[in-house]
Amino acid sequence: MKVVACYNIKGGVGKTATAVNLAFVAAREGARVLVVDLDPQGAATFYFRVKPKVKGGGKGLVSGKRDLDDLIKATDHDRLDLVPADFSFRNLDLMLDAEKKSKKRLAKLLKPLAADYDYVVLDCPPSVSLVSEAVFHAADALVVPLIPTTLSLRTYQQLGRFRDEEKLAGLRLMPFFSMVDRRKTMHREIVDSFPDAHAEALPVSVPYSSIVERMGTERAPLASFAPKSPAAAAYQMLWAEISRRLG
Repeated sequence: MKVVACYNIKGGVGKTATAVNLAFVAAREGARVLVVDLDPQGAATFYFRVKPKVKGGGKGLVSGKRDLDDLIKATDHDRLDLVPADFSFRNLDLMLDAEKKSKKRLAKLLKPLAADYDYVVLDCPPSVSLVSEAVFHAADALVVPLIPTTLSLRTYQQLGRFRDEEKLAGLRLMPFFSMVDRRKTMHREIVDSFPDAHAEALPVSVPYSSIVERMGTERAPLASFAPKSPAAAAYQMLWAEISRRLG
């Protein structure tokens, strides 16, 4: 089982769209996939038409009184399940802080699921926190959507330093650009030059498109309602490269 976290320190960069669409593509190709929605806003949970409620809340989960497999819900899509978000997840940092070995708590919760799933996709809140550190220790790779702007590049540098400080050299970073508008000079220049300094960059960009915003009204992954759109094709290619790198 491989654990893929869709993560960025910065919000509004397309993390949830990435998590939902990559998970859907992987499941459609035959993999058994579990999405874990760690964001208290519950956007991934909303897209999959599941009620954002966890019995016992985050406290029961973090304390070990509830196992993750007790919380798994089926989605409308074959081979694709979900652990929904809960508004109590806004306090996960405090809950983790009260536990021993808090950084490894998420990895411990996921470990028993290895026989049931090929991939776990984590939709992560935008922050640097105990939740982030737990994600870093649980994940095999961080898939990092970036908007081609100076501030977005700066947060990626911060992320790299944070990973190094945590001494997690085995945690793979897989950045890519989302919401790309190649009509903008800055977007073109950043997208074209970034791989020169970052060999780890995924060679696929997701274009800016209103069709991605329609995920909110359709409450579904792109490939299920707009399979021929350029954005859907981009997520398909992204997953092909990510799964290849994960082996």
